[in-house]
Amino acid sequence: MRKLFGTDGVRGVANLEPMTSEIAMQLGRAAAHIFQRRAGRHQIVIGKDTRLSGYMLESALTSGICSMGVDVLLVGPLPTPAIAFLTRSLRADAGVVISASHNPYQDNGIKFFSNNGLKLPDELEARIESLIVSDEIKHLRPTADAIGKAFRIDDAEGRYIEFVKRSLPKDLDFQGLRVVVDCAHGAAYKVAPTILRELGASVEAVGIKPDGMNINAGCGAVHPEQLQETVLRHQAHIGIALDGDADRAIFVCEQGTVVDGDHIMAALAFDLHERNQLTQQTVVGTVMSNFGLELALGKAGVKLVRTPVGDRYILERMIADGYNFGGEQSGHMIFLDHNTTGDGLIAGLQVLSLMKRTGKPLSELACAMTRIPQVLIGVKVNSKPDLSSIPAIHEAIRASETRLNSNGRVLVRYSGTEPLLRIMVEGSDDALIRTLAEDLAGVVRLHLS
Repeated sequence: MRKLFGTDGVRGVANLEPMTSEIAMQLGRAAAHIFQRRAGRHQIVIGKDTRLSGYMLESALTSGICSMGVDVLLVGPLPTPAIAFLTRSLRADAGVVISASHNPYQDNGIKFFSNNGLKLPDELEARIESLIVSDEIKHLRPTADAIGKAFRIDDAEGRYIEFVKRSLPKDLDFQGLRVVVDCAHGAAYKVAPTILRELGASVEAVGIKPDGMNINAGCGAVHPEQLQETVLRHQAHIGIALDGDADRAIFVCEQGTVVDGDHIMAALAFDLHERNQLTQQTVVGTVMSNFGLELALGKAGVKLVRTPVGDRYILERMIADGYNFGGEQSGHMIFLDHNTTGDGLIAGLQVLSLMKRTGKPLSELACAMTRIPQVLIGVKVNSKPDLSSIPAIHEAIRASETRLNSNGRVLVRYSGTEPLLRIMVEGSDDALIRTLAEDLAGVVRLHLS
């Protein structure tokens, strides 16, 4: 059983196991060893978000990688999808992102991309972990000029800006659109406003003054309240809220209402379908995607394929079966025709493009689907045993499903990045699903909290 890697790399409280300098250096050494797959010098890209602990972990990773004779390309604070792109663009052997995404600043994380800009499969993460545990590469110590060097890539920001802009037709701009963008004091605090302004939008930017400790604090995709107020105050056409590493986006319409990923996916899927750009007429979602999305797509002749929660699982399914569009309710959107991972900025441009081409406001586009009532509750847990091994929880789930009588869904799962068990109950009866979710949460607290 793996101890370091979760569903999105290694994550934890910075300077506590496993998110320590010591572990970061060992991760760097193990990754450098695994990714040396060609002749000549090897290079690994390192990017990060704006957390205070990013400096510490960046230095440790750099030390570990260089100690294995591999060079490091430092790009500084940039979105996660920028690192996926730059890894491919710079012909690097791998990419590393130091970020805990939407988590508070005291947390941090380390995740890897292969040379083709894809997140690592489970077996490769397990191999990295085994190298650390076994001390198998402890004896590998290049000396003299075989030690790696670290270089700073000064034009990385500009490279990514142009890459994102290329996701749109050259003759399309956003003249006349008023946009509020909330960068969560995170990795996109420079590039997001720049991209939107260069495309002609009138931009009001918030969350663009990172101090190392304010990332995601009362702002960004997990806290859209500030964005809602700013959209209304500036009479903007749309608000775009990014999370700390800008791999996802949540939207606010001109009326100040939050529009989640399911509604955005429906609107974009219909547009791709109508323009014959949706491969196999299929969208890839997750088990958390609202049933209303499946119903709406089905009526239009589009199939919804579900995966476990996590954009890596969406991407794996997309690549395996040849699909080109997928995403999550939380705002991760993968446009495989443009990038190999979720990209909040590309998602934002696709939504703005749809508004511009159709002349429709986001509030109207969001009506592409009708949401089935859904209740989500997160319960903090002290451990994550197999739920089927706890009879009381197993029976409570079965009882809830029986009460729904095939008119809804119950999903109970552990978070891959936090000490949480997430409970989702979906159905047509609002009062019933809320009661069922709260009852389940009570049983979970009794046995796991």
